[in-house]
Amino acid sequence: MPLHLETPLIESDPLSLAARRRVWLKLDNLQPPGSFKIRGIGLACEAHARAGKRRFVSSSGGNAGIAVAYAGRRLSIPVVVVVPETTTERARALIQAQGAQLVVHGAAWHEANAMAQSMLGEDDAFLHPFDDPLLWQGHATLIDEVAAAAIKPDAVVLSVGGGGLFCGVVEGLRRNGWQDVPVIAAETDGADALARSLATGDRIALDAITSIATSLGARQVCEQAFALARQHPVRPVVVSDQAAVQACERFLDDHRLLVEPACGASLAVAYGQASALADFENVLVVVCGGVTATAEQLRRWRGTFDTMEAAREDARR
Repeated sequence: MPLHLETPLIESDPLSLAARRRVWLKLDNLQPPGSFKIRGIGLACEAHARAGKRRFVSSSGGNAGIAVAYAGRRLSIPVVVVVPETTTERARALIQAQGAQLVVHGAAWHEANAMAQSMLGEDDAFLHPFDDPLLWQGHATLIDEVAAAAIKPDAVVLSVGGGGLFCGVVEGLRRNGWQDVPVIAAETDGADALARSLATGDRIALDAITSIATSLGARQVCEQAFALARQHPVRPVVVSDQAAVQACERFLDDHRLLVEPACGASLAVAYGQASALADFENVLVVVCGGVTATAEQLRRWRGTFDTMEAAREDARR
């Protein structure tokens, strides 16, 4: 049995009313480790276990590390996860709760990633959080499940960080004969490496991640994501951190499900970016995860945004 679950696919009345079109939700936030990551990471971990690897080493901003830790526990293989200083205390605790060794290193993910790779031994397997064909193959099962339900969307809305989910969804669309279905790639301002890369025509690296959506905190999308974004019909959409957090809060009210701002970026498109969906009547939104967020965090972020807005109002007077 695979380590991931087949997750619910539901039609959302609240989002459909907000977007003025049919909106379907693929609820991968309900995976046991809390995000879609276990689809690809589970597949990769099982492959490495069959090859005789005795330890899994990974770098992560949060969700990937939790998925590797979960897979290692299920497969009885030790795990080391290196996270940057920006990874939330909750994400760190969840990684350790699965029995993994946690190492905190670097101001950003790329520094944690370099540390993780320096720790590799002969019997270790490295689990990249987004740049691995095994991951994309596993993530593609999300679209397989939608196809098995005989629901073909006019477009797929998903969040992009390093591009692993994007690569997997495009692979899933292709292998189900849906290569004509566009992908709306949502990012938050300050973690929008794909949108900026497509605008310039080069795979650029951000100077820094300034968004609160740390799960989208790769300074550069993987080569495969950039290549696919130039081959497959893609519409990049960048939303503010405030819009992402507001979407998380609204989604919690509408569906009793708590997700993080990285996922809120996609939800914000459905809640407030009608122009991005103007050509489509039947839209699939990938609810990618939310285990690293808490309701208290959302409230604190909202308070910060309210304070900033009040300050701007005072300045305008």
